[in-house]
Amino acid sequence: MPIISDEQICPEGDKENEDIYANIMQNSDCQGKISVWKMEFDSEEHAHQWYNEYAKEVGFSIRKQWKNEDRFSGVISSRRFVCYKEGYRKKDKRVDVKKPRKETRTGCLARLTISLQANGKYRVIDFESNHNHELVDKSCVHMLPSQRIITDVQAIEIELADNSGIPPKLAHELMSRQVGGRENLGFTKQDHKNYLRTKRKRDLQQGEVGGLLNYFLSQVSENPSFFFRVQLDVEDQITNIFWADAKMIFDYGIYGDVVFFDTTYRTNKECRPFGAFVGVNHHYQLVVFGASLLYDETTQSFEWLFHTFLECMSGKKPKTIFTDRDPAMAKAISLVMLETYHRLCLWHIYQNALKNLNHLFKSQKTFNAVFRSCIYDGEYEEEFISAWENMLEKYDLQENEWLQDLFKVREKWAMVYGRNTFSAGKKSTQLSESFNSLLKDYLKSDLDIVQFFKHFQRAVDDVRYNEVRANYDMSQKIPTLKVNVPLLRHARDIYTGAVFSMFQDEFEKSLMVVVDTFHQSGLVSTYKIHNCEGSRQHTVTSSNGLITCSCKNFEFVGIICSHILKVLDEMKIKLMIPEQFILKRWTKNARAGIVLDIHECEVQSDPRLEMRARYRNLCTTYVRLMGKAAESKEASDFLLSLAAELDAKLEEYLKIESPSETLMPSSTSCENQVVKSTCTIQAKGLKRREVSRGRKRLKAHAAKYFPRLALKKKSKYNITVTVMTLERHNEETARFKQKV
Repeated sequence: MPIISDEQICPEGDKENEDIYANIMQNSDCQGKISVWKMEFDSEEHAHQWYNEYAKEVGFSIRKQWKNEDRFSGVISSRRFVCYKEGYRKKDKRVDVKKPRKETRTGCLARLTISLQANGKYRVIDFESNHNHELVDKSCVHMLPSQRIITDVQAIEIELADNSGIPPKLAHELMSRQVGGRENLGFTKQDHKNYLRTKRKRDLQQGEVGGLLNYFLSQVSENPSFFFRVQLDVEDQITNIFWADAKMIFDYGIYGDVVFFDTTYRTNKECRPFGAFVGVNHHYQLVVFGASLLYDETTQSFEWLFHTFLECMSGKKPKTIFTDRDPAMAKAISLVMLETYHRLCLWHIYQNALKNLNHLFKSQKTFNAVFRSCIYDGEYEEEFISAWENMLEKYDLQENEWLQDLFKVREKWAMVYGRNTFSAGKKSTQLSESFNSLLKDYLKSDLDIVQFFKHFQRAVDDVRYNEVRANYDMSQKIPTLKVNVPLLRHARDIYTGAVFSMFQDEFEKSLMVVVDTFHQSGLVSTYKIHNCEGSRQHTVTSSNGLITCSCKNFEFVGIICSHILKVLDEMKIKLMIPEQFILKRWTKNARAGIVLDIHECEVQSDPRLEMRARYRNLCTTYVRLMGKAAESKEASDFLLSLAAELDAKLEEYLKIESPSETLMPSSTSCENQVVKSTCTIQAKGLKRREVSRGRKRLKAHAAKYFPRLALKKKSKYNITVTVMTLERHNEETARFKQKV
């Protein structure tokens, strides 16, 4: 037992804990015994803190043993704290234990007992300082059980690191370095992991459904425009989930003319297919419109999903939607989005061609160029049909079933048809593939439902930050002009950097365009032009101020083509781009305007944005003050004394303001509508799906060959589908009997 100074400063009840801890080791006799018999504490917890701090200095751990409590008032009249080695472990009743636990209890008698006095304070009535075991060295004190405490501030840092995707090991190392070593941190790496595990269990106390709905409702409370829907089966099990936050809804209102949809796997513990709706913003970057977790990939699931997506977006349908060649997805789109042009991913088609026509790609050197020409070239349908038939004849492919099947859906993939509809210049689902690839860095197959949503939001935030950087570049950096002419200067002023670069490339090409012939017929002017580096001739027509080109670049990309630029030059239009060729979605002020949600309330991407800006400003100011004050103890004490006074004044000031004024009435009404609609969900759980490791997708065409199997499977999760399937099955049975 160490010898401690002779002076005793007994802690008074009206002093802060820090004062007591600073003086706990003062006064001892020559034998090293502490004089604590007259010490008093404000509360039982206060005494526990003092004894634990004393144990830290000496080198042992403590625990609570017994207490006497009033059965009516619940007031503790006495309490005993003992050394954690007090008593002995009970005999292990297990048989044939291979690795028995090591003994930790030695019957130590060190203790502290307190009793409630008439003045309302707790006085020490029994104290024993002697131990029958070896005490812990200073370097190992932080490992003692009672000294391993995670403070509220440390808990926030642990959660912040976990939400940021930092592994517990690295987060613990970072926090240790911040305080000068692990021994100064106050808890171990295992405590760090245990805290996260306990928190996850606590988040899922109400089950996965409770965690899911609590997450959604918390998002609604932050922004009433947040949208989510879940689909239940006949057993009230959740099958399909869709959600979109306010910024996704706002972005769709601006850039929702072109949508890319694809599904991916291995993003969650249940191995549910994850589907994301994405698009292109005015910087020609990826933007997310919504996300879903599906039970399977059948027509019924996709039909529900697309209906829900349109409901979220107030019924606004995209002009074009890109998907891969999945029959269930195609059928659902044809049922839900009749006016939308369904495009197939050319990259997937080309990859399938490599599989189905591999012998030709290897043996015929010219086949690759001919096949690509059929897909991409040709401005008129007659050209495409002729080129396709010539290819079949040249390579003897008239009987190829894959090509026959592909030709039946030619309007969905051949560029001669695709150029007639705006597609932002895209020809594949590359944006979806890029987003799915990004998700792999954030989402793992072992994540529970709550973790999944948190880490998915991290991926979305990462995507959105790309737009922030692009906005910064747009405001601070001026693109270089290849040719200093008024038309390019005008384009630079109105377009974002990425779109201006595309426009400037077209302008540069126009310098190589030559007008072959010009024909005037009334109000219609026709130009036959070609590029000096190519042989194809294009037709540009001008009628009543409306100019079109046979290449359909403006209709397809939304940017004026080099051929029309040449005609504008011939028409002496050299200063500004005509209004008909300026799409707002490509301009710098594309986001100007408002978007309404399903409650006809204005969508605010973040109604607390102003509050967060104030928070950042306050953090910057006070972190600077704390940095200065930390240089000396006197400055630190001075700042702390001002903090208590400032906190009291701030509380008085906040009481004056009404908390109801922080939200607009319209937002409040919208939030009430959403909460009322979401509180009616009565789900019993998440429907478990049988995970097939051999195949990724539950293909819809299996129902074509195995109708009874499809009937059994579908009847599990949707009563409407069950009725339809039974009717269809009865009709097929009746027709079969008639044939017999």
